[in-house]
Amino acid sequence: MRRTEALQGVRMAMFLNLLSRWESAELNQEEAAELLGVTEWTFRRWTRRYEEEGESGLVDRRLGKAPGKRVPVDRAEEVERLCRERYPGFTVKHFHEHLMRDHGFGSGYWLKLHLRWAGVVAKAPRKGAHRRKRERRPLPGMMLHQDGSRHEWLEGQALDLIVTLDDATGAIYSAFLVEEEGTASTFRALKEVFSEHGLPMSLYTNRGSHYFRATKAGEIDRGSPTQVGRALGQLGVEHIGAFSPHSPSRDGRSSERPRREADRSARSRRFRTGCRRN
Repeated sequence: MRRTEALQGVRMAMFLNLLSRWESAELNQEEAAELLGVTEWTFRRWTRRYEEEGESGLVDRRLGKAPGKRVPVDRAEEVERLCRERYPGFTVKHFHEHLMRDHGFGSGYWLKLHLRWAGVVAKAPRKGAHRRKRERRPLPGMMLHQDGSRHEWLEGQALDLIVTLDDATGAIYSAFLVEEEGTASTFRALKEVFSEHGLPMSLYTNRGSHYFRATKAGEIDRGSPTQVGRALGQLGVEHIGAFSPHSPSRDGRSSERPRREADRSARSRRFRTGCRRN
């Protein structure tokens, strides 16, 4: 028995059971429809069909009929032959372009699935997760994020927005505009946050040159810290760079998050009030 026919039988049995409960006033039509997983209108329609035609009226009338857009067998075989003999190594997208341009084929919504089913095209291996999820830090102050976003925050003038926020709560502790992000803007933000909220356990930033120096291999050079790195080291604050094993970018809370939040806030208020400019 085909799976669709089996499901049809299950649906019919469920309907007859619920119809009996509705006729005995145990359920109303709305409750019966909800249990059946259909709308109340559909339940009434099926009830009317059952009264007029019996169980045959409940059979899905699409069963046993070929889809109207089904590709003819000879055309499907021609596609397989062309893919194997004339266009070996082509991606499905490029192969479809040639089918439409050179061989008169139309829509190819079915093409990839058919070629996989026929064994002509191998299914691409599933890509790994882009980011690994991790829990936020449990308490405020355990990790801060800092990032700069360049945008035309003021009409006709591009500026850098420097944002520092807490990982646990998402609260923005510091936000201001400067002509250009750098060591001075970093120290200004850290002074504001540290003076108001105290020292965090760690700070997450990108790998900008004012944050880190890099080796020839592109790795962070921990033996040659920048001014920011030395200051954080003396204060006992761990400095975490993007793409490191502890990087929050691996769980989706990268430097884009403060940028999006600040962007949304800035555009709504247009920074005409409440925004400090250096």
